[in-house]
Amino acid sequence: MPTVSTVNLSAPLLLLLLWAANPTMATNWLSLARLPRSRPVSGAAPCARLRGLTPGQVGVCRARGEVMESVRKAAEMVIEECQHQFRNRRWNCSTTPRGINVFGRVMNQGTREAAFVHALSSAAVAVAVTRACTRGELERCGCDRKVRGVSPEGFQWSGCSDNLSYGVAFSQTFVDEPERAKGLSAGRPLMNLHNNEAGRKAILHNMQVECKCHGVSGSCELRTCWKVMPPFRRVGVGLKERFDGATEVRLTRIGSRTALLPRDPQVKPPAARDLLYLSPSPDFCHLDPENGIPGTAGRRCNGTSRLAPDGCELVCCGPGYRAGRAEVVQRCSCKFSWCCSVRCQQCKNTVTIHTCRV
Repeated sequence: MPTVSTVNLSAPLLLLLLWAANPTMATNWLSLARLPRSRPVSGAAPCARLRGLTPGQVGVCRARGEVMESVRKAAEMVIEECQHQFRNRRWNCSTTPRGINVFGRVMNQGTREAAFVHALSSAAVAVAVTRACTRGELERCGCDRKVRGVSPEGFQWSGCSDNLSYGVAFSQTFVDEPERAKGLSAGRPLMNLHNNEAGRKAILHNMQVECKCHGVSGSCELRTCWKVMPPFRRVGVGLKERFDGATEVRLTRIGSRTALLPRDPQVKPPAARDLLYLSPSPDFCHLDPENGIPGTAGRRCNGTSRLAPDGCELVCCGPGYRAGRAEVVQRCSCKFSWCCSVRCQQCKNTVTIHTCRV
């Protein structure tokens, strides 16, 4: 009678084998946004059960568990901001109904859409962790106290500056981990790492200064100032502009190393804040459930604009679009009421809406 032998595997080895059998994309940690708020995302056992994390990210989760709630928040920020920025495009950051690949298999390709999501994701983690630092929610960090002294403009650095260096460092540790694990000789890891860093630089480039005046009757004889991060919406807008001007690159060997250079030799090398992509995007016109592409049939579009990104001719692809009438309820006849509210009536209006044909 045949005998059955058993092998006891250590937890880290088991995680590695499971990951090898079901390789995760570097952005699969965004599936944390789908977890119920009541489910913990830190601690040895909970970390091991987070399916969207690579083995290295599970290790970060175990070692720095207090930060993982901020990572969950970052995942929510990415989905919300991506859908806002692309709400009028063919690809509108639609999410899959289930699973750990939130945006579908379109993220598996080295397209400019994947470039944008990587940049936005790394920025979101840096912002969410930095906010937690400023609010005093993390034991290992707080305000940035290194910003001190008198500025060249004559104001006094004081107050609680956002500790962006801590947030950026954690983003590099957590978001970049899957790429470092793959090695830096292939095109996709190099592309992802560049775009991750471009996302973080989008925050650094838009840092703001807030000040408070001190003096008799607010004379502002003395100003104390501190550094704050930009609103995440501004980061999203900046990265969307970089998306529109992204550079297509190819993997090139230069001596003993590899690098990403523009596919068109007439194009200047991209800067650190530019986005890079390796592959052309699909047209996103037609339903492709396997790759998480819903198509544009039934989508609302702008029938009065021809060349704008939300224009029906661009959004609807080949089948065209149709116009229809719909009744909508809107606020009207608003009046200010002392003090302090605005009261409005509800009015019904008939409007023309345009939708892409099936």
